[in-house]
Amino acid sequence: MTTATFDFHLLLHSASLVEDELRKRLARMNIRPRQARMIDALAHMEPASQVALARAFGITPSSMSTMTARLINGGYITREVDPNETRSNILRLTDRGRDLLADIHAAWGDIDAMIVARLGAGRAASLSAVTRDLRDSLGGRAPGRNARTTPSNRLEART
Repeated sequence: MTTATFDFHLLLHSASLVEDELRKRLARMNIRPRQARMIDALAHMEPASQVALARAFGITPSSMSTMTARLINGGYITREVDPNETRSNILRLTDRGRDLLADIHAAWGDIDAMIVARLGAGRAASLSAVTRDLRDSLGGRAPGRNARTTPSNRLEART
């Protein structure tokens, strides 16, 4: 029997290892990686409907409901009935959720620094560009961001 190798497996395995490191850092804050992404997205989108967040993350409304319940119980977000559409819920960050953003961003910065330490700055930048291109070509985008990130608007965002 021959053993087949698949390049994408390396990407999946690397992503899993990186997420494990991120999970350890976020555990200190008592949140999970997807919850951190949701808090960050909500900071860009708020107020946002639960349905809009589910769409932005590509998950079912019931999965989003479970995630929002955990974040509400943690005191990071609030949920209220949309006054314009009583069948819809509006989500907002609480002060506690807003305060957590800096810690989330610091954890993400730690992971970026870990990747740079392992690969070097040039290869880490190349990895970031290639994975961004792959995400974009597959129709993905960062939740809460309206425009696709391109080399020109990435530069504009830094200045």
